[in-house]
Amino acid sequence: MLRILLADDHDIVRRGMKELLEEQAGWSVCAEAENGRAAVELALVHRPEVSVLDLSMPELNGLEATRRIKDALQETEILIFSMHESEELIRDVLAAGARGYLLKSDASRQLVPAVESLARHQPFFSGRVSEVVLGGFLNPEPLRTRSPAGERLTSREREIVQLLAEGQSNKQIATKLDLSVKTVETHRTSAMRKLGLKSLPDLVRFAIRNQIAQA
Repeated sequence: MLRILLADDHDIVRRGMKELLEEQAGWSVCAEAENGRAAVELALVHRPEVSVLDLSMPELNGLEATRRIKDALQETEILIFSMHESEELIRDVLAAGARGYLLKSDASRQLVPAVESLARHQPFFSGRVSEVVLGGFLNPEPLRTRSPAGERLTSREREIVQLLAEGQSNKQIATKLDLSVKTVETHRTSAMRKLGLKSLPDLVRFAIRNQIAQA
């Protein structure tokens, strides 16, 4: 039995993917999550062979969820599911440990082949994503000279930046993450200093622009 975890904040999207995947003999969706934090928790419980994660999820985005799942479960393969196909974003996803990247526009045709490939521990990229990856390989110099801004932040700082961008207060974040308000404020101040930002609106714009939070 191939166990698959699905994580997307839209219930109708998860239902469609689940129906498509469970039509395959021997495949089972063992867990579903509506945000990245739940995806990580469920992955640790169910230990799926393949996790399909939406890139843009509340509370914890797919990129950060990928990092945490791979840190704990090396054998779990990650397929990122996204509408974005920028070279920098794809590079960040691969660096986080995902070995598959599927554009939402290709999902109806390529979701099953993508999961099949990852179940065999082979990478999978949508057609246009493959072109982006190949282009980066053939022209590596621009990639070496660029550094994604979010990578300067620690995992906890990225998490707090996302929650702030989603409109949560320091106190709400402290309760959610089981931290003191002072600790949250320290991480917030550190993140803004590293990024050279002066205000919360600047931080929100940064989070949205870098796919840390949804618009």
